[in-house]
Amino acid sequence: MPRIPDVTLANPRAGRVKQVRALSGRSARSKHGQFLVEGPQGVREVVRHAPQDVRDLYVTAAAARRHPEILDAAQHADLYVHVGTPEVLDAMSADAQGVLAVVRARAPELTTALATAGSPDRALLVAVLASVRDPGNAGTVIRAADAAGADLVVLAGDSVDVHNPKVVRSTAGSLFHLPVVTGVTLAQAVDAARAADCTVLAADGTGRYDLDDLLDVAGSDAADVPDLACGTAWVFGNEAWGLPAPDRALADAVVRVPIRGQAESLNLATAATVCLYASGRAHR
Repeated sequence: MPRIPDVTLANPRAGRVKQVRALSGRSARSKHGQFLVEGPQGVREVVRHAPQDVRDLYVTAAAARRHPEILDAAQHADLYVHVGTPEVLDAMSADAQGVLAVVRARAPELTTALATAGSPDRALLVAVLASVRDPGNAGTVIRAADAAGADLVVLAGDSVDVHNPKVVRSTAGSLFHLPVVTGVTLAQAVDAARAADCTVLAADGTGRYDLDDLLDVAGSDAADVPDLACGTAWVFGNEAWGLPAPDRALADAVVRVPIRGQAESLNLATAATVCLYASGRAHR
């Protein structure tokens, strides 16, 4: 059991508490270049995988006892650990569950991220979100991309802020496992992915190609059919209106996820998970 420091923060109205709480808003995040990671799962992953980005770690004594691995990793990384009362942590964030980190925002550049992603013996897999505005959906797709073995996620166009607290929570720590690029247009994302030898596939119910059919022939050099075994950048559209025709036209092909039952459609996160796992399987 790591040593738990003494309580040093007991006033929920202190200036430090207000500064941390303010990071739940986009303006404060932009001004300070920092964001919140709330709850033990996200904090555990950022401390393990990106300790160099952690500015401060806040815990209650009870949470430190419940999650000794977080405190142990933080002390090993020589991070600033502040022990506060439950009232202080609640004032900082209603979703902290007694564990909260203030993290420096990273801004990976698209071309560099693509050039350094993946490995020489494996095709690239990229997820591109086009004007995805729901934070829960965006975070869930980042988590699914991580689970499927994707190398990179791009939030293009008018997508939600990746450091929105709900996005960060929805990633369940996957935000710290792979690069997430923002601040580019969909056209820029598509051009960069194609330059990195990725076939660009738009996921849409109107697609010419059936995902199952493509998976059946992946790696077989079937003529005039996109090969899922090659480097692939999947483009996923907005929750409400999907991918408009001009966005679909940017892709090399449009692919539909087959609907076997009576469901009218799949939601964004589910469709993205199915597509990314199909590519992950083809790449293996």
